[in-house]
Amino acid sequence: MNSSNKRRAASEPVSELTTNRLSVYLRCLHQLEASGVETISSQALAEQFGLNAAQIRKDLAYFGEFGVRGVGYYVKDLKRHLRQILGLDRKLKVAVLGAGNLGQALADYPGFRREGFEIVAMFDASDTKIGDASRSGVPIYDIRDLRKVARREHIDIGVIAVPAESAQPVLDMVVAAGVKAILNFSPGTLRVPPGVKLKSVDLTVSLESLSFYLAQGGEDG
Repeated sequence: MNSSNKRRAASEPVSELTTNRLSVYLRCLHQLEASGVETISSQALAEQFGLNAAQIRKDLAYFGEFGVRGVGYYVKDLKRHLRQILGLDRKLKVAVLGAGNLGQALADYPGFRREGFEIVAMFDASDTKIGDASRSGVPIYDIRDLRKVARREHIDIGVIAVPAESAQPVLDMVVAAGVKAILNFSPGTLRVPPGVKLKSVDLTVSLESLSFYLAQGGEDG
């Protein structure tokens, strides 16, 4: 492995599709490492996980030379490099906006912490929830204290899990608190100013897509 490989300061933006694929590769490497696999070729990686070998090589080559001729990729080293590229080589602090069923489930999901995402706070407007905590001990604060808590805890990412009618006002509060990355689980289209990254996960749209698949007889077109 070339020890000079470092996170590349890209001269052009990396597409979101590329970063999504890097995340998939990282999950695959987790599985390989857990199974005791030390080295793997792009072809074997593609065959085992249903990926495209040429795409793997192209995606990785954008960030440096990670393979070794005749060996392939060292699983542990490539995993470390991908974590660096994705910014996972440091702890990221996350706040969940909305302490309902979905918000509580997200706050208590153990997989986030394993990947370096620490849920440090929840926020809600309900007096019956403020001052309480999730099952795993994440404190629930008054939404009106968002700016103060976000600065104190150095929150990196906000996760919105509130009803649709509250989503935009809550998002505006998150932005005003200085948070630059937001994951939204509320339905509908939200607006963010330049310099803020928003990703939305609409569970209803996903279910409707599955409904369409079933309505067509369960066959891919």
